[in-house]
Amino acid sequence: MAEINEYTEENIRTLEGVEHIRLRPGMYIGKLGDGSHSDDGIYVLVKEVIDNSIDEFRMNEGKVIDVTVKDGKVTVRDYGRGIPLGKLLDCVSILNTGAKYDSKAFKKSVGLNGVGTKAVNALSWKFAAQSFRDGETRRIEFKQGELVSDTGVIKDDGNKTQRGTLIEFEPDSSKGLFENYAFRDDFIETMMRNYSYLNTGLTINYNGLKFNSKNGLLDLLTENFEREQIVPLYPIIHLKGTDIEIVLTHTEQTGDDYYSFVNGQYTIQGGTHESAYREALGKTIKEFFNKNQELSDIRNGIVGAIAISVEEPVFESQTKVKLGSRNMTPQEDSITVNKFVNDFVKQELDDYLHKHPEITEVMAKKIQDSEKERKAIDVVRSKSMSKRANLNNKKLRDCRYHYNTTHELREETAIFITEGDSASGSITKSRNASTQAVFSLRGKPLNAIKAKQKEIYENEELNLLQSALNIEGSLENLRYNKVIIATDADDDGMHIRMLLVSFFLKYCPNLIREGHVYILQTPLFRVRNKKETRYCYTDEERVAAIKALSSDPKMEITRFKGLGEISPDEFSTFIGKDIRLEPVVINHDTQLSEMLNFYMGDNTPDRQEFIIQNLRIDTDDLR
Repeated sequence: MAEINEYTEENIRTLEGVEHIRLRPGMYIGKLGDGSHSDDGIYVLVKEVIDNSIDEFRMNEGKVIDVTVKDGKVTVRDYGRGIPLGKLLDCVSILNTGAKYDSKAFKKSVGLNGVGTKAVNALSWKFAAQSFRDGETRRIEFKQGELVSDTGVIKDDGNKTQRGTLIEFEPDSSKGLFENYAFRDDFIETMMRNYSYLNTGLTINYNGLKFNSKNGLLDLLTENFEREQIVPLYPIIHLKGTDIEIVLTHTEQTGDDYYSFVNGQYTIQGGTHESAYREALGKTIKEFFNKNQELSDIRNGIVGAIAISVEEPVFESQTKVKLGSRNMTPQEDSITVNKFVNDFVKQELDDYLHKHPEITEVMAKKIQDSEKERKAIDVVRSKSMSKRANLNNKKLRDCRYHYNTTHELREETAIFITEGDSASGSITKSRNASTQAVFSLRGKPLNAIKAKQKEIYENEELNLLQSALNIEGSLENLRYNKVIIATDADDDGMHIRMLLVSFFLKYCPNLIREGHVYILQTPLFRVRNKKETRYCYTDEERVAAIKALSSDPKMEITRFKGLGEISPDEFSTFIGKDIRLEPVVINHDTQLSEMLNFYMGDNTPDRQEFIIQNLRIDTDDLR
């Protein structure tokens, strides 16, 4: 007989604010993570605190923010007005409490809902807030969201004139929260840079580094181009108006790329303002040249940025990574973000283009070149699509569920890209067929850095890989959440990894930027005796395993030279719940063009020497 689940008054619970945040953290900060991705929760906590200090600056209060991150502890000190001492406790512990509801105190702020700092408090092992105002101060401390001390309002003889707020916190590493977390300097430095670009006149001191900007978004593009060694085809166009700032130029890269910001917040997933900017650029340039040009040709190679300031912006989540839109009547439509951005771009960019014929000449040639290239590729693509249909993607062993659906398992979907049928056979037999697919390479793929785009579309293997991932044009219909490169840990395997990463970086960089690409870590050694088997991923683990199991004279040590040598039964251990994945991350300071040219360019002897010295696993003297 089926079990009857009782549903009574006793099942109804009312959670206090802090308890609800700890039980459902995803509602407040998105994913948790361990700090290996730039959108992991620990960085959202940092951002939520700094956003409040930025809002003070945007109200012309406090031109310096001091930020320190050391040993997992974060300290943020601003010199704004300071939280009113009598309301300090409420402002950091009671949901829906704050000054951002009052547009007189805060105009065009990032914080809106009275949630951010409370979420930081609730999700921290230790949290402290201290406010300084007119010679008085108050400090309160919490542990896992529970109040442990409160000084009350006391005299502060050392800061009679200095005001501001100090926040200190350590993310909670308890089970179910930020387990084994670690902050990465490059992610936080990127955050600091973006804050400085958007707030000219602000200085942020972070761990001994100073971040400030005199030219706003112009500095953002200029410095990024310098780091990645990208050469703009013409001087960067920089236009500013009331509550809006834009920059743009054309480059030799494929597709178009944009940075977008709202009220000082980096909207990494874009939104209505970014969409309006992209649309307005294409339309304005097309109308200027007054020719029958394709918008894709006009936008091909554009790198741009937009920052707007609006009152009461509508974000699609508490993490504020995407700007939403309002439900407005036609009469209210005149003040929408879309119209605001379109009107500015149409007026200011059109005026600029008429005044700078030397730039429009270069722009026109770039558009013509893009059109010729597109038409040539369209011919190749139509042939390859016809061929692809006949091949029925023989390289792919697909899974049942996919990322571009609403299925509850979509986040678990993955595809393993293997070298050869031997490795793919083992993974195919041991995988979870519901969520794990396998794509088998035949030898080494084409070098995307040396090859022309036309050659890429003519290459059967890369065509089938693009088809399997469904990434032509955009990531909108990406079929797998994790794209896992599974190659041997030898020179050839490392080379194949670099060829695949190079291909993604050149033709679909957002696949890596948005954290979808990983390297599968498989054991290099197996050490076992009659009682125990240990798999070792590093030489240090091998030495420790030998020491632990050496009491048995019949101890056996196996070196796995390739993935094909690992049996399907063993492979199920390495690609199941204990799978070890190393994310492929583009650091902010990575000089992308230089790096790709080094690894994949013509300097073969230099590259081989580097691989031999740095990437080869030393397998001699196992004992």
